[in-house]
Amino acid sequence: VQLQASGGGLVQTGGSLRLSCEASGSIFSINNMGWYRQAPGKQRELVATATSVGSTNYANSVKGRFTISRENADNAVYLQMNSLAPEDTAVYYCNAQGVATAKAFYGMDFWGKGTQVTVSS
Repeated sequence: VQLQASGGGLVQTGGSLRLSCEASGSIFSINNMGWYRQAPGKQRELVATATSVGSTNYANSVKGRFTISRENADNAVYLQMNSLAPEDTAVYYCNAQGVATAKAFYGMDFWGKGTQVTVSS
């Protein structure tokens, strides 16, 4: 199972970005997909997650500004980020958990390589 994230970049305070992530590898279904981020000198933290049936969870710091969505048919997850602030600057990682493939079911976490988001003040 591989996760490929894209959409990061440099944006000014108040701007928007949309992150995309697609999972590949003969996948039948994915229970949970989400986004985490890690700023320099800090631990990786949850940003938002979404289940295959549409339940979502957000970090308090991004509620009302970020929206997570999934396209189950494409094994994809998206993160629309609005009203970005300098404190949102981080490497954003795509995550998939509970993946059913042609070979087996994997309860472990899968991670993408990360995409850099930089918000200038």
